[in-house]
Amino acid sequence: MRKKTVRIGIAYILMIGLWASAFPGISAGLESYTPEHLALFRLLIGSMALVVFAVLTYMRLPDMKDIPAILSLGFLGFALYHILLNIGEKTVSAGTASLLVTMTPIFSAMLSRLFFGEHFGLYKWIGSIISLLGVSIISFGAGNYTNSVNGILLILLAAFSESIYFVFQARYIKKYGFIPFVTFTIWGGTIPMLVFLPGLGEEFLNASMNSTLSIVYLGLLPTVVPYFALAYVTSLVGASEAAISLYLTPAVALAISWVWLGEVPAFIALTGGMVTVAGVCFTYLTVNKMIKVLNPYFLSKKQ
Repeated sequence: MRKKTVRIGIAYILMIGLWASAFPGISAGLESYTPEHLALFRLLIGSMALVVFAVLTYMRLPDMKDIPAILSLGFLGFALYHILLNIGEKTVSAGTASLLVTMTPIFSAMLSRLFFGEHFGLYKWIGSIISLLGVSIISFGAGNYTNSVNGILLILLAAFSESIYFVFQARYIKKYGFIPFVTFTIWGGTIPMLVFLPGLGEEFLNASMNSTLSIVYLGLLPTVVPYFALAYVTSLVGASEAAISLYLTPAVALAISWVWLGEVPAFIALTGGMVTVAGVCFTYLTVNKMIKVLNPYFLSKKQ
């Protein structure tokens, strides 16, 4: 039990840290690449690395009947999500974009409840509200009040697209395992992005080294590893509970943007980060405490 808890903890750390680093990474990549080419280049790098991995591990291919669903989930979770997020970050700062993406856990909880009857629970909703308050405070501290409304709406749509991927992946994770499933959906998300291939080579030749290396980093790490981690956690605790930890992303993204891009967060933003962390801690500590208290009661009832 303790080993499983440690593995879940490591998965959360990888997921939150790498996803948070993706927002400043996208901003750096957009200095030389269009949103479409950035998304395609990032997915191509991730896909090629996974082809090598799949060959070396003799990964089985998906059944023909599952391919349409896998392609659809890949399109929603990778192609559509990345391109909408990239376009949104043309007019929205990295920190604010990470704030908007924290709507993903809320969307995931609603979809899980609607389609699978997954119970989110009062304490989780309270923790979510506290965390949303924190990310709202972060937004005030961002100091950017001229963000494009279209950019904000596109990032919210990206978050909704991502939540669909999170919620409907459980069945296929159970069937194929979390690493093969994520591999299949990354490939599925890369295929439709190939329509943007013309012009990528020219952009690559004219791009700055910083932008290109940022995209290589995005392709090798944030595109692949966090999805493996999330799929693993989802297979153990469910989609809505796995996604709630993403409320921590804006706080971590602010810190990384500070180091990477020089975006110095205001004091109010740091306060918001602490409130966000408090909301997530409330959720997990309260729920775990309730489980420990109630488990003996239910065991005695069964006996």
